[in-house]
Amino acid sequence: MAALFSALLLAALLAAAQYVLRLLHSFLWVPLRLERRFRRQGIRWPPRSLLSGNAADYRNLMAAARSAPLASFRHDGVVSRATPQYSVWPARYGRPFVYWFGPRPRLVISDPELVKAALTDSTGAFDKAGSGGNNPLARQLIGEGLVGLSGETWARHRRVIAPAFNMERVKAWIPEIAATISSVLGKWEAQGESRTEFEIDVHKGFHTLSADVISCVAFGSSYEEGKRIFQLQEEQMKLALLAMRTVYVPGFRFVPTKKNRTRQKLNTEIQCSLRKLIEINGRKCEDSKNLLGLMLSASKAGSEFKMGIDEIIHECKTFYFAGKETTANLLTWAALLLALHQEWQDKAREEVLKVCGKYEHPNADNLSNLKIITMVLKETLRLYPPAVFINRTATKDIKLGKLDIPGGTRFDFPIIDIHHDHDVWGNDADEFNPLRFADGKSYHLGAYLPFGIGPTICVGQNLAMVEAKVALAMTLQRFAFTVSPSYVHAPMMLFTLQPQYGAQVLVQKM
Repeated sequence: MAALFSALLLAALLAAAQYVLRLLHSFLWVPLRLERRFRRQGIRWPPRSLLSGNAADYRNLMAAARSAPLASFRHDGVVSRATPQYSVWPARYGRPFVYWFGPRPRLVISDPELVKAALTDSTGAFDKAGSGGNNPLARQLIGEGLVGLSGETWARHRRVIAPAFNMERVKAWIPEIAATISSVLGKWEAQGESRTEFEIDVHKGFHTLSADVISCVAFGSSYEEGKRIFQLQEEQMKLALLAMRTVYVPGFRFVPTKKNRTRQKLNTEIQCSLRKLIEINGRKCEDSKNLLGLMLSASKAGSEFKMGIDEIIHECKTFYFAGKETTANLLTWAALLLALHQEWQDKAREEVLKVCGKYEHPNADNLSNLKIITMVLKETLRLYPPAVFINRTATKDIKLGKLDIPGGTRFDFPIIDIHHDHDVWGNDADEFNPLRFADGKSYHLGAYLPFGIGPTICVGQNLAMVEAKVALAMTLQRFAFTVSPSYVHAPMMLFTLQPQYGAQVLVQKM
């Protein structure tokens, strides 16, 4: 018995020693080796904690930025308030710079030429580091969908999903999109009753509108059918954000803390709700060949790119969230910018009335004639991009320009910082000027990337832009709007860039 006890004790001690050695290797030796390599290239970083890196500094920067709104509705403070890590740290440590989450470095690169090289690379050297990176608690929001996938699994899903969003199919949805938008705008009008001017929070309004559109055209349902899912995802987003800003300890998701129990409950209910929605609308969707229909067809035996029901549920999670958030926030900022810049609102409305008239909805034939609307939306995406950064991970030691990058390094490409760069866009980079995107004018491929670029460009960008054009045009047909005195300019990064206190505008019926 004593010999057995001694053997067990020795085994436990050896296991503990191996665990400690692995921790020392991960948290001490590897970061020190990476530091030497970065330092030789002149790359600097904030002083870091041995265990958490700069995670606490990151949270403090975000909290300080959010503690007070911007002094006025200007566009030159957007980067420093929404993403202070891309403003404060490069001012102190230069560009490019590194910051650390635990023992893992994040290399921030804002040179458009290097961004272009990385995002258009086809060698596999730059892996898609999905939202939340290696933190499984952060990844729960979007599931194992396109945003979080990489490699062959990503390619297979992309081949199934991309046909649902080709331009011809999206144009065929315009009547349904316009009818959905008309219904939502009708509720806005009813809200005003007989008043000549009334206040609307367009942030809330456009989220309802966008949720209804994505429910209808992609899943053959309605906002009301998916309302519970959207509500659950709002709760899930807050917990995912908390996880993203914390260094993840392997295995922590299995610890039955209050937040972890809530995460599990939300995740289970969302997946059950999506499964029921698929069962209810599946047959109708297969006939209409929308997104859900294409995925269900791919789930059948004999399909070249077979998708299982669990994979379909994960993709539904992704598109329910991303399909709503991206377009809703684009429309929110576009409405606020037109409310502030009345001369552009007048130009855009004049164009809409000329192309569509007062009462006709935009259609597939005349949508391309809404050139000012397109310019306004593109400039909105430059100043207030829904996604504020793109990340990638080096799969091996690589050269990027003159930089020697160790394998395993995560890259942050700060879209919002690049979009406001005076060296790229000129001295008026922080001003609203849709003429930048007039016909014939071009820009560096790595300098303008609201939907990404290269092989992984956002699969839903056609739907997002068509929906936004139709919605903005129809809004201008019905309403004139100015910024409400109650509006507080406080752009904030959650998963997307949005106004912290809502987007209040004063509306007049046309």
